[in-house]
Amino acid sequence: MNATVKWGIMGPGGIARAFAADLKTVPGAELVAVASKSRQRADAFAGEFGIPRAYDDYEAFVRDEEVEIVYIGTLHPAHKELMLLCLRHGKAVVCEKPFTMNASEAEEVANAARANGTFAMEAMWTRFLPPIVQARAWIAEGRIGEVKAVTANFGFDVGWRPESRLLNKELGGGALLDAGIYPVSFASMIFGRQPERISSSAWIGETGVDERFAALFEYDGGRTAQIGASVRLRTSNDAYVYGSEGYIHLPNFLFGRTASLHLPNAEPVVCADDRLEQGYRFEAMEAMACLRDGRLESAVMPLDETVDIMRTLDRLREQWGLEY
Repeated sequence: MNATVKWGIMGPGGIARAFAADLKTVPGAELVAVASKSRQRADAFAGEFGIPRAYDDYEAFVRDEEVEIVYIGTLHPAHKELMLLCLRHGKAVVCEKPFTMNASEAEEVANAARANGTFAMEAMWTRFLPPIVQARAWIAEGRIGEVKAVTANFGFDVGWRPESRLLNKELGGGALLDAGIYPVSFASMIFGRQPERISSSAWIGETGVDERFAALFEYDGGRTAQIGASVRLRTSNDAYVYGSEGYIHLPNFLFGRTASLHLPNAEPVVCADDRLEQGYRFEAMEAMACLRDGRLESAVMPLDETVDIMRTLDRLREQWGLEY
């Protein structure tokens, strides 16, 4: 159970830097290799984190026999091919969201992982944060009764920088894939299914990406989820889960420091997480536990749900007439 798990990283950008920093706090995790298209970036990242090997060739990286599992933090359009490359070489994969650019790509990766008998998981790090884990436990225990409605938003203002990744359509920019996937995935987690009906509206900016959107998801029994996201508008970023007997509040839910349970005629019950690191360690721990147990998928973030979430994102884009 305590065997060392040896990690490699593809794409030494900002999100990979945060992941690598957290990985240092995970018992039994060892970061042994990093790969980038840029030798300079790979070497700099390796030096920063004390990684013994740096590659500027992805093919050479996946032939590194010491690497057991790969964290992929590249730009969105590269995810599918890099995952398939890793899987072909027997490397387990944890890939940043969005898993792929669309549902057909996600299905292709999921099928490849299963055919190859290799672990793969979307790096939806929020699912593994202690306050969100606690919220799920409260729901499973029936503390708020039957869940009726969800609201969740994630929005920030990147500013008007048309050259930036977030506003570049060719790089998968826009609110949906970068920010909106979090509230969409949150609703999927809470309801355990995708919406039957979707009503949505998006503002497509000058660069052709969705700068912000709002959506209403409808499920059977009149259950609903109201979600929104933006890369040009700052929002509260809170999430609420409303049940027949109470509700749960997750302030700034994406970063998950607290969760509070609100029931009639009772003081709120608060779950607080005083971690020092950002929280990427929890998804790493989940992946490592799966490898040690011989599991090919995470029960918390299974491949079928990742594919289904991508189908929901495709449905939203179809309503907006947005194609990559």
